[in-house]
Amino acid sequence: MQLTDSRGRTINYLRLSVTDRCNMRCFYCMPPEGVTDKGHGAILSYEELLLIAEAAVGIGIEKIRITGGEPLVRHGIVFFLEKLAGISGLRHLALTTNGLLLEKLAPDLFRSGVQRLNVSLDSLNARTFAYITRGGDLKSVLAGLDAAERAGFPPPKINCVIMAGINDAELFDFAELTRRRGNSVRFIEYMPAVKEDGWQRFCISGSEILERLSSRYVLESIDKGPYAGPSRDFRISGAAGSIGIITAVSGHFCSECNRIRVTSTGQAKGCLFSNEKTDLLPWLRPPDHRGLTRVLQQIISAKPERHSITREGYEHQNFTMSHVGG
Repeated sequence: MQLTDSRGRTINYLRLSVTDRCNMRCFYCMPPEGVTDKGHGAILSYEELLLIAEAAVGIGIEKIRITGGEPLVRHGIVFFLEKLAGISGLRHLALTTNGLLLEKLAPDLFRSGVQRLNVSLDSLNARTFAYITRGGDLKSVLAGLDAAERAGFPPPKINCVIMAGINDAELFDFAELTRRRGNSVRFIEYMPAVKEDGWQRFCISGSEILERLSSRYVLESIDKGPYAGPSRDFRISGAAGSIGIITAVSGHFCSECNRIRVTSTGQAKGCLFSNEKTDLLPWLRPPDHRGLTRVLQQIISAKPERHSITREGYEHQNFTMSHVGG
């Protein structure tokens, strides 16, 4: 069954957040003190998250990505992933992590049925990494990448938010990972979640990223798979991995967006940067599978045409990225 919104876009991808907590404090994602404790019962139970996943797959969602915060900090995550992997009709199960706990958990994640890992990694320099993450340990993340491959995963995809004056000098270092290790690296334009004077100083456009990379490498355009996200994908000639460019600010990809998302508190959104959200709790407590199916269909049908971010500014209400799953 092909699921489409009111503008004819195929919607086959659900990003499902299992927690808003994280063991890092990346400055563009969350405040230095972390998130406010919402109290018992505010975060959806695994049973409720599973109900959402089953309803989504039942109407045509084929790919689910588990996000956070940091999903691996939630107790019982592997057992939950096993349940997700067993949903009939789900074709692709992926997980995004910061990698800190990956060295320990990679074998269990592979056995659970997760098919692909994305690792958020914004610097290959220990000092810069610690600055961006407010104290994160780069060695642990790199060890996690190795452990994932030993466990049987394909080389994890790497998500890198490129920020002028902070990590943009590492473009070539990341590009070399696609040749040396076979990773797929996706360079993401800096996106403002919380309004800050002069946030544009961090922005480097996707076209500039490509221009810099093309000064050193021959880049071949490649096709994306059916469940791929919004990146434009390239390969350095002869490399096993690939390079993706995600231009959320300089070049909207909204006409190709194939996803919806649900936060760890049960708020469903058709667009990351939309102010519109739907509280799913009335259909989860008590469980109402038919009603949940109906409201998910309505959310997809009403998916916004595009977001409003440009280099000149944006209109969405401020939010913490970890609250909505990135």
